[in-house]
Amino acid sequence: MASAGARIVMLAGECVPFAKVGGLADVLGALPRELEKLGYHVTIIIPKYGSIDLERFGFQRLSEFDSGSFEVYRSTLPGSSVPVFLVGNDHYFGRRGIYTDPETGWDFPDQADRWIHFQRSAMDFISASLGPVDVLHCHDHQAGLVPAYLERLYRSHPAFTSTGTVFTIHNMGYQGVFPGDTMSRTGFNTAEFFPLSPFEFYGMLNFMKVGAVFADSVTTVSETYAWEIQQGPEFGYGLEGVVRSRVEPPIGILNGIDYGVWNPATDPTLFANYSVADLTGKRINKEGLFRDLGLDLSRIDRPLLTMISRIDVQKGFDLVVAILDDLLSQEISFVLLGSGNKETERQLASVIDGHPGKAVFTSGYDDRLAHRIEAAADIFLMPSKYEPCGLNQMYSMRYGAVPVVRATGGLADTVREFNAETREGTGFRFLPYDSFHFSEAIARALRYWENAEQWRCIVSNGMQLDFSWARSATRYAEVYQSVQKRRQF
Repeated sequence: MASAGARIVMLAGECVPFAKVGGLADVLGALPRELEKLGYHVTIIIPKYGSIDLERFGFQRLSEFDSGSFEVYRSTLPGSSVPVFLVGNDHYFGRRGIYTDPETGWDFPDQADRWIHFQRSAMDFISASLGPVDVLHCHDHQAGLVPAYLERLYRSHPAFTSTGTVFTIHNMGYQGVFPGDTMSRTGFNTAEFFPLSPFEFYGMLNFMKVGAVFADSVTTVSETYAWEIQQGPEFGYGLEGVVRSRVEPPIGILNGIDYGVWNPATDPTLFANYSVADLTGKRINKEGLFRDLGLDLSRIDRPLLTMISRIDVQKGFDLVVAILDDLLSQEISFVLLGSGNKETERQLASVIDGHPGKAVFTSGYDDRLAHRIEAAADIFLMPSKYEPCGLNQMYSMRYGAVPVVRATGGLADTVREFNAETREGTGFRFLPYDSFHFSEAIARALRYWENAEQWRCIVSNGMQLDFSWARSATRYAEVYQSVQKRRQF
């Protein structure tokens, strides 16, 4: 049975602090450390991107993999003894950008071949160097072929004779769907590509479908999202029938947050530290952010609304664009940090430029600024069309920023509507996906902000919640145990 001492190998497209695009990187940077505390032997494998500072992170090249097909570098995950291996080939991963071309914002034309190369190289490396593996934990479509590679091409290797597989869906909206002729370059038998096969998806090859079919266990990153992706195309994006037909349905395990990094009482990036017992420092952080960003200090005593997000329709930016001008006509300030769809960025910038001193849009991602925004914020907006888990609402509550969210996925699981009578709840929610209900939720938050005693209650409720990774790691350990137990029979 997979238990303390079991060997877990995680494969993914990103991992903090080496390479980050979204929340997946945070998961890979935190979950293995918690599993290590439980006694597991965890190894991480991600691509060797050209953007990774090998010297800074202490990566050493393994000379035995100098064949030219792929190369391997080894280091450890900071704050742990978890080995991290970078596997790759500069032809595929030496360029700028992780998933998309930064010049165009679109996927690289050879995207399928990049991820096929990574997964085959990782499997070759594991079989040659890592010895017996109890569980391969594959994250999102960039590792979706691995469960099938194990069954079709590697099962007889001594490293994999009793290996189980877990496939975690972090975002069903990005499935890795490629032309059908891609099958001929995967190494699988092309005869297995036919209508309704595990590989075929409306004439295309779908990496996420492969993972969802072949894996021993499928998990996703919140309980509500595990339910949502089975209901229909709004959240399942065509794979709802596939996940619904599994003998064991998807298991929802809420992501955690790293309190060693996201803790206002100890965060070194802040202007001042603070806690739920003493919020004095929050005001100091608000003043510091206003000065840094050039916001009008005469508005310091009015609400500061913020967003930190990829600028994409998934994140609800069509709703933001629809209400932003009216929102900024009120006595509030607004800060946005993020990047994504260029046309949406232009629309946002146009509105914000019309309200000088009241609003600031910083394009891109700056980790230090992100922490300072959370510490300064009164209200944090997350109107996501769908949100498998979401981390920023958890960061916000920890930092005393009250979230306004759409009640979907992990947002529904983590944010409770405040009830003035019971004094329970941590934020404000809306469900119908439209600008009217979004505006109404913001209006409720602003009304409560005017009552200092009630607002203090909401802030306190959120800051005291426990979203630690220790809880999530225990759930994953149970999944590993179940998978390995089945593999022993």
